[in-house]
Amino acid sequence: MRNKLQKFGEFAAALLPHETAYLLSIQQFEDDVKLNILQLMHENCGRIRQQVPYDTEIDKRKYSNLKGWIEEHLSAIDVDERFDWLSRTERKIMTDAIEPQEEKSLLKAIREYEQPDFYFMKFFELVQFYRHYLLIRMRHAHHRLTDDFLKRFQMQYNTSKEVFERMHEATQDIVNQYSKNSAQSIHWENWLTEVFYNEALDGLNRYFALVRLTFIYFNYRNFEKLLEKYEYIDRMFSQGIYYSRRLLLNYYGNRLLLHTRFQEYEKAEYYGYLSIREKTSDYIFYVNNLTAVLMRQHKHQDALQLMRSAYPEMKTTAGFHNRIGFVALYLKCLNHNAQYRSAENYAESFLSAYRKEVFEYRWHIFFTSYLEALLRQEKYARILKIVRKHQLLEKEGQYRKNANYMPTILWYNAVASYKETLLSREQLEQVLHDSIAQMDDVDAKHHQLRELLEEVRPLIPAVINRLRERLTLP
Repeated sequence: MRNKLQKFGEFAAALLPHETAYLLSIQQFEDDVKLNILQLMHENCGRIRQQVPYDTEIDKRKYSNLKGWIEEHLSAIDVDERFDWLSRTERKIMTDAIEPQEEKSLLKAIREYEQPDFYFMKFFELVQFYRHYLLIRMRHAHHRLTDDFLKRFQMQYNTSKEVFERMHEATQDIVNQYSKNSAQSIHWENWLTEVFYNEALDGLNRYFALVRLTFIYFNYRNFEKLLEKYEYIDRMFSQGIYYSRRLLLNYYGNRLLLHTRFQEYEKAEYYGYLSIREKTSDYIFYVNNLTAVLMRQHKHQDALQLMRSAYPEMKTTAGFHNRIGFVALYLKCLNHNAQYRSAENYAESFLSAYRKEVFEYRWHIFFTSYLEALLRQEKYARILKIVRKHQLLEKEGQYRKNANYMPTILWYNAVASYKETLLSREQLEQVLHDSIAQMDDVDAKHHQLRELLEEVRPLIPAVINRLRERLTLP
C-alpha cells in the first residue's frame, strides 16, 4: 500500500543539510506545525539511516504548501539556475527574440544589482550585449541605465577577468604536479588564499580558488589549512551564499576525501552518503570514494550493495577514469565478500572488452584487484602468466613515481613465484624488503602498507613476521 506521504517523504529525503539550515534561518512561519515539520526535515537530513517518519495525521495540504515554499526559496538563490537564466536571456537578446516581460526582469536585475555575485562576469557581459541591443533601437533611457551599470562595475569586471585568466596559469602547475609530478604549485597558495577570502570578488573565481587550493593541500598533505577553508565555506553555504546543489554535492565529496586523510572514517562516510543524494555527472566518482571509505571500515556488504545499486550509472558514465575505478573497486568488494570467482570472471570479461582503455587510464588499480582475486584462489601460475603477458612489473616500475604508488603487483608476483618454487624464502623476503626501502614517503603510506602486509600474511606468515622485525614495522 502506498504511503500517503510517500511523495513528500521522497522529496524530503533528497534535501541536503545546508539547504534545510538555510531555510530554517529565513523562515518566518506563524504556523508552528509547518515549523515543526521543517525542523524534523533538517534533523532527518543529517541522518544517513533511521529517518524519523512524518506525521500522517497532519493535513496533507500543509506538506504540499511547505514543499512549494521550499522549492521557491531554494530556486531563488540557486546560482546555477541564475546561470541558466543568464544564458537564455543572452541568447534571446542576440537573436532579437527577447519578450517584454523578460526585458522587465532584466532591467529590474540591473537596477537592483549591488555587488558581484557568483556569475558576475556572465551578468556583466550580458549587460554589454543588452546595451548594444538598446542603443541601435534608440531606447535612450534604458541605454543610460545599462551604460551606468557597466561604468560602475568596469573595474571589478576587469579584476575578475584578470583573476580568471591567471587562474588558468595556476591550474596548469597544480594539475601537472597532481597527475605527472612535473611541476611545483605551493607558490600559488598565498595568491589563491587571497582570492578565496576576497569578498569583493565574484563567487566563481572564489570557488575556483578553493578547488585549486584543495589540490595543492592534497599534493603537499597540508590538510589542516584545507579544513580551515572548508569550515569557512561551510558557514557560507548554511547562509545560502553561492548555493547550488551541484556545489554542495561537490563540497560533500571533497569533505569525504579530507576526513579520510585524517582517518576520520565515520565523518567521511557521512559526507560520502550526502554526496550521492543526487545522481549528477560526478555520481560515479562520489560512489567510488564512498565505497573506498566503507571498505576501510570493513563494511564490505554495504560497499558491495552500494556498487550494485550504482551499476546502471557506471554503464553509462562517459569517463573511463571513473568507470575503471568503479570496476576495480567492484572487484575488490567481491573479493572482500569472498566472491573470488565472480571477481575473476568479471575482470576477464571487462579486460577483454576494454583492454586499451584499462592501460590508458587506470591499469594499476584494475590489475591489483584482478590479481587479488586470483591470489585468494591460489591460482599462482595464472598470476605469473598475466604479469608476464601484460609486462606489469615493467609498468609498475615506471608507475613508482606516482604519489599513490604501492608495490602491490610486485608483491603478488613475488608470492606467486615463491609458491611456484621459483623463489626461495630468503629471496622472497629480500624482494619485499627492497620494495619497501625504495618507496617514497613510507610514513604517509603506513596504513596502505599495513593492509598489504595483512593481506599476504596468511600465505607467507613467517616471511611477513621476519619482515616486520627487519623494518621495525608495527
